[in-house]
Amino acid sequence: MGKIVVIGSSNTDLVVRAERIPMLGETLLGSDFYTAAGGKGANQALAVHRLGGDLCFIAALGDDLYGRNTLDMLTQNGIDTSHIVIKQGAASGVALICVDKNGNNAIAVAAGANMLLSKEDVYGFRKEIESAEYLLMQLESPMDTILYASSLAAGTSCRVVLNPAPAATVPDELLRGLFLITPNETEASAISGIEIRSDEDLHAICSFFHSKSVQNVIITLGEKGSYLSSQGREALVPAIKVQAVDTTAAGDTFTGAVLAALSNGSLLYDAVSFATRASALAVTRVGAQPSIPFINELLEN
Repeated sequence: MGKIVVIGSSNTDLVVRAERIPMLGETLLGSDFYTAAGGKGANQALAVHRLGGDLCFIAALGDDLYGRNTLDMLTQNGIDTSHIVIKQGAASGVALICVDKNGNNAIAVAAGANMLLSKEDVYGFRKEIESAEYLLMQLESPMDTILYASSLAAGTSCRVVLNPAPAATVPDELLRGLFLITPNETEASAISGIEIRSDEDLHAICSFFHSKSVQNVIITLGEKGSYLSSQGREALVPAIKVQAVDTTAAGDTFTGAVLAALSNGSLLYDAVSFATRASALAVTRVGAQPSIPFINELLEN
């Protein structure tokens, strides 16, 4: 089993449950409020860890209450925090989340210390990256830092994986040579410029990524499943129908589960099937990180 280095964000989620997502300018009374650990990087790191991967998590936190609580949470979950950088005087990342009665959400993020993770910080952990089997990143860190981390993996046996979330422009320099990219529909369309109306559009988006030298593509499609393109073959992997309660970390659970399965020797299609089961279980639970399942829960079913 090879090591998986995850570089990315760590936030505290402040969550309000309501009948529906408020419209622009509207004040809407919610029902429940709770806080939970989140951030795409931390979510995916925890998914890797809980689902059987050998994890190294690199992130930045502020020297505040949220940062200290996050360190305690990571430690309680058995995650090594020696690769977490504390940014003095900075606020830790915070996400404001509204979840409707169907489990759909709207999110606003104040990135804080996440955007202070520097190339110099990553350079300090270069040996971990160069010796890893996989390097997993998202787009909630500075692009210069992401590009630099990718360059450290280049020329080694480390395979770079990008979850391009939230939707943003991704430079060809980063796409070039990716082992795997895992966008959702919105992100896939934003990067490729192709609107998804049919399977032909999914094929066109995958062709776009392959033309940029991305080896493998997984486009997540929510309740419709995911579309996989690898080694000249494409397949739609159907979702598992469940009653969704909260979809906040579904995509992060999926991506982390794919990497955990790959690192344990699964073929890509089998890894996607495993991740589909993991994310289906996650959406039946409330909260980002509290919803992420453990490996034994999947093996029991």
